[in-house]
Amino acid sequence: MYDIPTPIIALLLLAGMLIALAVGHALDRTEGRADDQTRAQSNTVQGALTGLLALLLGFTFSLALARHDDRSGHVVAEANAIGTAWLRTSLLPEGAQGAAQVLLRGYTASRVEAVEVAASEIEARDALIAKANATFDEVWRIASEVARAEKSPVVNSFVTSLNDMIDALAARDAAVNRHVPELVLFLMFGTFMVLAVIMGFTASQANTRPGVPAYAMMALIVVLVFIIIDLDRPRRGLIEIDQTPLVEVYDAMLAAQG
Repeated sequence: MYDIPTPIIALLLLAGMLIALAVGHALDRTEGRADDQTRAQSNTVQGALTGLLALLLGFTFSLALARHDDRSGHVVAEANAIGTAWLRTSLLPEGAQGAAQVLLRGYTASRVEAVEVAASEIEARDALIAKANATFDEVWRIASEVARAEKSPVVNSFVTSLNDMIDALAARDAAVNRHVPELVLFLMFGTFMVLAVIMGFTASQANTRPGVPAYAMMALIVVLVFIIIDLDRPRRGLIEIDQTPLVEVYDAMLAAQG
């Protein structure tokens, strides 16, 4: 489902609910002659399904929002790790210091470019990630050589900051690839369909057509589902992860260079 654009999912859901509403209306054979007990039973089931739907929507929205906030936090963590490593390059010997700073600027530039590439441009993203990894390997090689030569706690602090960088990157990538389970989404969609059928069935028992409130509720459901799925897709859609902390670190590097 992650590869399907969010607007298409929302439109398919709306179309499915409208069809389910019509199907439910057609399933009733009482032609408005249902007794009070039968209508009360249908209304009870409809109320129970509405409550279940509210629970599923609330749970799924909360899960998607929490993961969105988690991804935002990992951006800050990675930016802080890179910034710390950048500051600690000043602790390196003069020859290694310049080379490490140039490489760190290149690494950060690749990271900034990678997060700005759309999810559909897979090859471009993979190329930038591979470039960043190769640059980091060069920084690590310099740090290893200096650490072996100097054997100083000051130099070791720079090595530690590089470890923190790679840990922050791994945590961020894991957070980006962690989504709301599709089984939960399918369960929610199935509940929507069943509720729409019951709504149509109940309206037919009352010898009427579904009114404006029914369609308004469907529209609201579709909007909420759109927001839930959009929150769960950090690399596409309208709601994006703020990359400002990472960009600010890179700008600081460029300013120091100038």
